[in-house]
Amino acid sequence: MKKEIKGTGVALVTPFHSNGNIDFVALDRLVKHMHKGKVDFLLAMGTTAETATLTEDEKIAVLSTIIDSNEGVLPIMVGMGSNNTRQLSHDIKAMRDKEIDAILSVTPYYNKPNQKGIIAHFKEVAMASDFPVVLYNVPGRTSSNILPETCLNLANSFPNIIGIKEASGNLMQVMEIIKGRPKGFKVFSGDDALTLPMLATGADGVISVVANAYPAAMSEMVRLMLDNGDRNKAMKIHYQLMPIINALFADGNPAGIKALLEHINILGNNLRLPMVKVNRSVNNELKRLVSLSTLS
Repeated sequence: MKKEIKGTGVALVTPFHSNGNIDFVALDRLVKHMHKGKVDFLLAMGTTAETATLTEDEKIAVLSTIIDSNEGVLPIMVGMGSNNTRQLSHDIKAMRDKEIDAILSVTPYYNKPNQKGIIAHFKEVAMASDFPVVLYNVPGRTSSNILPETCLNLANSFPNIIGIKEASGNLMQVMEIIKGRPKGFKVFSGDDALTLPMLATGADGVISVVANAYPAAMSEMVRLMLDNGDRNKAMKIHYQLMPIINALFADGNPAGIKALLEHINILGNNLRLPMVKVNRSVNNELKRLVSLSTLS
């Protein structure tokens, strides 16, 4: 029985040593930080994890470490996307024995398929997967947008496509999906800054970057919105997070979040090319914001 994916998920970074090797001790520490912050689920090997720079052996080692460190506490979602549908289907089938609860599958990048191609691609993904599938729409990275009618077509056609991470930045598009979705289909914010307004219009949670650093704050904000709690308190947290979120993405992701995680002593600020550290002004701003923050 797979654990339910809901609420606040965290797109975990992959910590590296200064020599470029994976820092598995820091990865374990990061997972424990998520437990302490009471997030609802983990995303392994998403874009924020610099997955494109990992070898196949490293991907296996990273996922195994996250599973071991998690000790069954939280549901685990794994990023599995490609612009090669056949290879992706093969890779998904090879995951059948893994202790995971869902996969997150990004729209094919670079190829720029039309909507018919997107539907055909995700049909193959759905048929290959023994796990629930969450679509990932991030046109800014893929140059390919899952239109609301395409999302709803997939949601109604394949029972194991259970949600979408929406990072188009288009609230009208998000609301069209929420309005027309079948029962049980979840919509997750893929943009930290838009999480509160998306929740206010009926979204079900977030897959967050800033929650790597501030899991408790993001989790509390989301819970307050989803459980009809103190909306004013949720808004206060949102506006406390806003300057940090703006600085995080000012010079690229995950460069911003890794700089922030170094400032709060979770892991070292090391990336793999082609990603490089944020510029000095952004780093200084993040350090300043950390010194002023009362968030956890």
